[in-house]
Amino acid sequence: MSVTRPALKLTHEGALKMLAAAVAKASAMGVPQNVNIVDEGGNLLAFVRMDGAKLLSRETSLSKAITAASHRQPTSRLNPADEIKLSLAAGQRLTNLEGGLPIVIDGVCIGGIGVGSGKGAEDVEVARAALAAIGAEDQIP
Repeated sequence: MSVTRPALKLTHEGALKMLAAAVAKASAMGVPQNVNIVDEGGNLLAFVRMDGAKLLSRETSLSKAITAASHRQPTSRLNPADEIKLSLAAGQRLTNLEGGLPIVIDGVCIGGIGVGSGKGAEDVEVARAALAAIGAEDQIP
């Protein structure tokens, strides 16, 4: 019986590469964004609030990143009927708003990215660009 297992970890360099790709995509789209990147435990690795991004989207984008990492799936896949119960049970850190994607490498979830300040589809597009920058599995909600 093994008592340990190997684990992939997202480095700060990987998180910064994702952040740069997200900012580049959001800039090209003309949609300033808040972008949060967390590790598999929901710990913040990188964040940016682009000039002009909505202030409160700072919080929702972090919740999106944590939710995606926790549930290992896009945030939009969470059942809307469970939204309030999940949010309350998790200290209001979980959400089903679009724009949160898990970061999956070789089938292992190593974190989550949350993007917020645009329309849901815009947030997802920016998050997917960040995943592509590090070769993470594409996530289509």
